[in-house]
Amino acid sequence: MSINRLREQLKNLRMPGAGVKLDLRLSEARCNSLEHGDFLELLLQDELLHRAGNKIRSALKAAGFRNLKPLADFDWQFNPNLERKLFYELAGGEFIRQAQNILMVGPSGTGKTCLAQAIGFEAIKLGFTIIYRSIFDIVSHLQRFNALSDRNPEFERYLKADLLIIDDMGLKQLPEKAGELLFEIIFRRHELKSTIMTSNRPLDDWGKLIGDVPTAGAILDRFLQQARLIPFKGKTGRPHFGRQGQAGPTANDALLDAAAAARLDHAEGGSL
Repeated sequence: MSINRLREQLKNLRMPGAGVKLDLRLSEARCNSLEHGDFLELLLQDELLHRAGNKIRSALKAAGFRNLKPLADFDWQFNPNLERKLFYELAGGEFIRQAQNILMVGPSGTGKTCLAQAIGFEAIKLGFTIIYRSIFDIVSHLQRFNALSDRNPEFERYLKADLLIIDDMGLKQLPEKAGELLFEIIFRRHELKSTIMTSNRPLDDWGKLIGDVPTAGAILDRFLQQARLIPFKGKTGRPHFGRQGQAGPTANDALLDAAAAARLDHAEGGSL
């Protein structure tokens, strides 16, 4: 069989990852006298990695991260008060499997947003679906689509994500009826899906921010039943990372390849 014909058959089978690496694997097989089975295994692994990479890219786009950096690149010296072990534990995803919540509270610039997104990125590598939005974006989006109506697809997106990250709670006062929307999200996700929230204001201030003290109390009561509260202290500023580069839809190839390999390893080790 000619190489061109083999490449065409891989294309017909919709295996572009294998097609791209075909010449390399054939050369490797000749140089190392690989058995047919070993050659085929390498080629199939190339295809699986390609597909895992595409899934990572799609998941990152759907998540909507902003200025995302991997957890491994976080500069822990920036805020020595943060417990590194805790965040790596969260990155393992067990709290998502248990439908538990995380509430990060502390002044602006102490690392809440960076670490919440980094945990979300690790969750994507584990195969979870993630949505990251500021509270203002969520409220604006849902109000625009009258999303509290039954079976509204825009509202359903926030309910179905394995992990919903709600950022910037407390940055400024929320618009009218924001409390109603937030309560509905928290209520319907309770004990079913995980949510991370970040806030730079004490919990006692939430009533003023939402403009409805009873609703704020109901939100916190339901959310904290299944939540871990993580206080952020220390100097304010912006965390530094060991390497430059954004891990979003335009992330560098090396980072995406590593993420794809991690996702593939997890998939081969068993389902979620």
